Amino acid sequence: MTVTVNVSEILAAAARRDPEGTALVEAREERRAVTWAELDQAADAVARGLSAQGLRAGHRVALVMANRIDLVIAYFAVLRGGMVAVPVNPRSTPVEVERMLVDSGARLVLADAAAVDAVRAAAAGVAHLTVVVDGPEPGPGETAFAAFLEAAVESSPAAPADPEALAVILYTSGTSGRPRGVMLSHRALIANIEQVATLEVVAADDVCLGLLPMFHIYGLNCVLGQAVHQGAPLVLVDGFDPDALLDLVVREGVTYLPVAPPVVAAWSGRQDLREKLASVRVVVSGASALDPDLARDFRESSGHAIEQGYGLTEASPVVAVTIGARRDADGAPKPHSVGAVLPGIEVRIVETVDGQDASPGDPAEIWVRGANLLTGYWPDGSDGPDADGWYPTGDVGLLDDDGDLTLVDRLRELVIVSGFNVYPREVEDVIAEAPGVDQVAVVGLPDESTGERVVAFVVPLPGTDEAEVTAAVEAACRTRLARFKQPTTVEIVQGLPYSPTGKVAKGRLRALARGSDLGLR
Repeated sequence: MTVTVNVSEILAAAARRDPEGTALVEAREERRAVTWAELDQAADAVARGLSAQGLRAGHRVALVMANRIDLVIAYFAVLRGGMVAVPVNPRSTPVEVERMLVDSGARLVLADAAAVDAVRAAAAGVAHLTVVVDGPEPGPGETAFAAFLEAAVESSPAAPADPEALAVILYTSGTSGRPRGVMLSHRALIANIEQVATLEVVAADDVCLGLLPMFHIYGLNCVLGQAVHQGAPLVLVDGFDPDALLDLVVREGVTYLPVAPPVVAAWSGRQDLREKLASVRVVVSGASALDPDLARDFRESSGHAIEQGYGLTEASPVVAVTIGARRDADGAPKPHSVGAVLPGIEVRIVETVDGQDASPGDPAEIWVRGANLLTGYWPDGSDGPDADGWYPTGDVGLLDDDGDLTLVDRLRELVIVSGFNVYPREVEDVIAEAPGVDQVAVVGLPDESTGERVVAFVVPLPGTDEAEVTAAVEAACRTRLARFKQPTTVEIVQGLPYSPTGKVAKGRLRALARGSDLGLR
């Protein structure tokens, strides 16, 4: 039995099994498709192009691209060359892109047409950085992506054979401070692909939907990784239009439908939903919690019980899933449950006060152990699993009598908008620098469409105009934060509530935002 040690090997294996089978379909104005052999050969060519640029094993390459065939080619090329992929949201602001480029020490960045302006602005102050443009004409000092496919290097790259080598750095919230780079090795990514595969979530004859963005671990390893591992075609989509996406599902005969709660909310209740999803075999929702009422409404509309899962970037990402777990009497996943822990992963429910296991049925912090866990946080590998391999997730949950996991709350202040991590401190830092702002606190509130939304409470400087302060805050957020991080509401208050220990009492702020009068005005 061959042991996979480099993630790019799953692509080579798919090309050997079914060279002429469809690998990727790009659903844009003009349909574009590539076979497994073509995808594998293109990844080889781009790996040679990276080598021709002077990149070597361990060098970081930022991928600031939307869901498209060229992003998949670039991802596998980076890994095949032993380099480290740094996926970045192509809709990030120049400030956000620059921070990740500088922090990761990226030597090269691949940018598509939608992201190239932000990347150029971000890269202007970063030394020793090459920008490769996929779309518009390259500027001074830049290279066209197509040139990589023509790089004259005699031999094909040999994928490094060290499973502990760093494969990906993904920026996420951690537990405090600015977003941190999660270090995921080839071992971790491969382990989770294989752990999920034991449940036969995806089969070779499935057609998978690639809507979830690949700068997010869910789209990158759970959707792309699983599709390539099983040799199942993946239909790539950039952006969510409810009607157009349903038409695409029908047109491409999609059978495996991984989505996030906003998609479920947008489709639920449609009279044509059952007909539109006739080809679909399974629907899986992840990235953030799904309201049980919404899950029930979707099932009534579509005829599909939604499978759910729990994961985090640091676990590559899946820890538990309802597929294969016990069901309710009507065959649906149990309400509030995120399912059974995957084979090869262990979970403890640990009291944070004394570090002991909680009593059965009592909620406490979820600790995880398995080969799928991060190495640590960039650059030094700090705050990874402990000496016994356990990683505290910062999430609160409990195990029921069946051994299934239920999420209760989070210990950290993380806000999850449409499945993407928004970290209050980052938003607060931006708002604090806006003209007229004295104090600021940011919280997350439930939202039917996005799971949660960002709300900012701002105390203005004495004598300032509230409308002008609000406008300044909104302008600063538009300039420096990706759209999903921007507050949907900026609430001007006369003061912030504090706890006896001197911390902002964010629970009281959440109550205020829900309509309670706490006398802050």
